[in-house]
Amino acid sequence: MLSKVFETSVNYLQVLDENGKLDPSTAPKDLDDKKVIDMYKLMCFARSLDAKVLSLQRQGRAVTYAPLIGQEGEQIGSAYAMRKQDFFVPNFRQHGVYLARNFPIDTFALYWKGFEEGGIIPKDSHAFPVIVPVATQIPHAVGVAFAQKYKNTNAAVVTYVGDGGTSEGDFYEGMNFAGALGLHVIFVIENNQWAISVPRTQQTAAKTLAQKAVAAGIDCMQVDGNDAIAVYKAVSDAINNPEKKPMVIECLTYRMSLHTTADDPTKYRPDSAVEAWKPKDPILRVRKYLQDKGAWDDAKQSAMEDEQSKIISAAVEKSEQFKPDPKSMFQNVYSFMPDVLKEEFDDAVANNFWQG
Repeated sequence: MLSKVFETSVNYLQVLDENGKLDPSTAPKDLDDKKVIDMYKLMCFARSLDAKVLSLQRQGRAVTYAPLIGQEGEQIGSAYAMRKQDFFVPNFRQHGVYLARNFPIDTFALYWKGFEEGGIIPKDSHAFPVIVPVATQIPHAVGVAFAQKYKNTNAAVVTYVGDGGTSEGDFYEGMNFAGALGLHVIFVIENNQWAISVPRTQQTAAKTLAQKAVAAGIDCMQVDGNDAIAVYKAVSDAINNPEKKPMVIECLTYRMSLHTTADDPTKYRPDSAVEAWKPKDPILRVRKYLQDKGAWDDAKQSAMEDEQSKIISAAVEKSEQFKPDPKSMFQNVYSFMPDVLKEEFDDAVANNFWQG
């Protein structure tokens, strides 16, 4: 006897198309012009901040940096869906999410200038520091979600992973744990089509990355990641699900720039591939939508850009006036200082080596 025991499918969601046309049948019910304008401003802010830090790195005033240009829609859309009590566990490219979660811009600049103090997270941000090793943030996020369930809070956890990260064991293990224990964690896959120089097509034979959730018993869907409104709806629905179930949301987007400033994409990616994605720009389509409704114009755009530029410049200036305390490299490593580190610390103080 042969019988079918399981079958599934993966839904795809788009609300706002490339021309700025809204599909009312899929639009979130709580959508209004104010929310769209807020998201639009945050997307523009994220892109401007990104350009500034990239410029600083090229001038030798910042460390290796991972640009986010092209991914503002999925980052701001998902961040805007989070409630104050929700937690955010990043990798190394969630600059837009930090911004939306009111992370201080001068502290953000400090991190990318290489200072440990830039990793100090304000408690009300409910965020975690930048995590660089690929997919290692997933078990962290699942652990936080388990803690929230244990303490019976109403907090969800939103974590991010790239398409390359879905090939890592941490991703599968984290999903399995979340599915088995029914944890309220939302896995946002930023499918920007490239894991450094490895294209999405070489990552997996799976037709979608979202479907990797199926084996863990987790619901999943695929979203137009350049549609901030669709991402907002998908993440908001997952967060506000009364069953508090885990969810995997694959956001289809594109890495328009470098993987990091240590990368040269011209060595492995044709310019034509980038050009094909430019009309899908997440910022451009929201601006078209707002302009068509008469809710945005060139004067508002200019005023916004001037204001954001001043805020960014002031934050960078503040970060460049920062004077680090070298003792922090010893004091912030362990909850208590072990003897072997205490010996090094005492030797450093005695020799006053950081004044040399």
